[in-house]
Amino acid sequence: MSEIQGGTEQEFTEPTMAERKRILSHRSLFALAAVGFFLLCACGLTTVRAGNWIADTLAGRESTESGNGSAVPANWAAASAELTIAVSPSMAGTLRERANSFNRQGLRTPDGEQMRVELVTRSSREMVGESVRQPAYQAVAPDSSLWLEMIDRRWAQLFPGERGGLSASRVGESTLFAVSPVVIAVTLDAAQQLGWPQQSIGWKAVQDRAASPSRAFKWGHPSPSCTSGIAATLSKFYAGAGITRGLTEDIARLPDVIAYFQRAERDAYVYGAGARARAARSQAGGGANTAVGANEGLLDAFVTQEQAVIAWNSGTDQGLAWLSGRESAGQFLPAGQLAAIYPQEGTLWADHPLALLELDGRAGPAVTPNQRTTYRAFIAFLLGEESQTALLEAGFRPVDPALDLMAEGSPFAEALTVNPLLPQTLMQLPPQPVMEMVLDAWRLAVPPLNILLVVDTSESMGGGKLARMKAALQGFADQLQGEHDRVGLVEFGSGVKRFGSLQRLDAEGRERMSLLIEGLEAGGSTKLLDAVWAAHGELSDQGETNATYAIVVLTDGRDNDSENRLRSLERAMVGTDNAVSIHTVAFGRDADEGLLEELARIGGGQFYRADETTIEEVYRQIARYFQTRG
Repeated sequence: MSEIQGGTEQEFTEPTMAERKRILSHRSLFALAAVGFFLLCACGLTTVRAGNWIADTLAGRESTESGNGSAVPANWAAASAELTIAVSPSMAGTLRERANSFNRQGLRTPDGEQMRVELVTRSSREMVGESVRQPAYQAVAPDSSLWLEMIDRRWAQLFPGERGGLSASRVGESTLFAVSPVVIAVTLDAAQQLGWPQQSIGWKAVQDRAASPSRAFKWGHPSPSCTSGIAATLSKFYAGAGITRGLTEDIARLPDVIAYFQRAERDAYVYGAGARARAARSQAGGGANTAVGANEGLLDAFVTQEQAVIAWNSGTDQGLAWLSGRESAGQFLPAGQLAAIYPQEGTLWADHPLALLELDGRAGPAVTPNQRTTYRAFIAFLLGEESQTALLEAGFRPVDPALDLMAEGSPFAEALTVNPLLPQTLMQLPPQPVMEMVLDAWRLAVPPLNILLVVDTSESMGGGKLARMKAALQGFADQLQGEHDRVGLVEFGSGVKRFGSLQRLDAEGRERMSLLIEGLEAGGSTKLLDAVWAAHGELSDQGETNATYAIVVLTDGRDNDSENRLRSLERAMVGTDNAVSIHTVAFGRDADEGLLEELARIGGGQFYRADETTIEEVYRQIARYFQTRG
């Protein structure tokens, strides 16, 4: 492990393949396991320290104020043995394969109920917000144990323990089943230009390269709604201060440190910031990454987990839809091999826990004894040799120390682009007040959102469609956690029925939005273009220039009564002070997909298809596109 002397770290030269195989002989794996055990223990200690600041700062202070997470309540039978797990995108593909294998065993509980595991995909931040309400799942698998502490912190605030008693806890049994360090994935050409593999490379080297006058190097990272995003955001403050440990409030407030952070933020594409990150770079006069995304250039480097590099290089692309372009943000990285850079200043570990939520019945159905039995059986299955080997083959580091990372068939055995001996240094998580400052600075660096939700409540939207749409709209509002974000709602049928103007998503604003959503009623014809025209006029007249403006349109039919025409809207969008993007959702088979696709095209937005089973997930994807913010 690298030594820190006098505030500086000693250089660590990456070993050659021959050296790796010699060092990682079966005999020395126990030493490597000891190092891994130390790292996991260290992560556990920092989890305890980090719980306070992360819970309030990333989970969102207002996330549960509305108390209305979904119009469709979760429910399951008292004897149910079906366990539903919310899993992070980085683990979703692998864990789904493991769940299918588990289900094929046909195991039963002592009372004869068949055990079954089902999965839903959520970001780690989404799990925090949903778990403190009544989620439609009984267990969570975020990318790091940090998020479990967030859930408990938020739950304890809502339901504090008795005086002198134990604090309330939402998270029950928890077990780690795989680990993966946060790395900087870099294209081979760019990595070699940085000095890889001969030299150790750090966060600052990547940030400095992105800030060079040539603007030839582009990098990005997730927003701080996952462990990779937390590491990348922290790295800018450490680099700006010229330190690797001991970040304090006084240091974080230094003008030079703040200025460095702001420059580094402008030079990075932040996945999850979607349209608003591009707006920030455009308003800043063109940062290093002005050309990124679906219709722009590609990145040279992106912060992610080591497993993502292995999956990308092997061609499996498991859980990498956001890199390869199968999600709305567009492809980030070019085809070809990636090198994993383990930052010499330190990084974080994604330790992939699986935890049972203690749903006690006060807000919905409680976890059943049979679901608890299924959880324990699935944990035993994940820790078994078959699953640990499968996790290794998928690119994760198993928690079973007996598995040889360099054994035949292991993705580490012949890969020169990853190094199982690294990382050597953990990134230090600062105390709660410092981290709050860091993430507040990140929020302020990203433009606020102004979004109008334009929704069809014509006659054809009655019944189940309307109920599902309400749940999707409420979930969308719940996901937006920016204190300066504003959302409004335009309801249309035979004209604009109601126009809910933009309002900030504080506690009062969320309550008003919930009332607007609950008040939606079906009836009338479909004046879609007239409603979009009214929404565009509202947004184009706004005076807040440092903001992102967007319209999200949903309809299940065809425009049959509008006075305005599509080309008139297209002409009106040219030359307005505020650039307004338009995103469209075709709800069901009868929607006019041609019109909606054309609306999205002229509005520079995205087109989505949805039905009653997928509408909530579609709106969740749209919220992620704008900004999944912690």
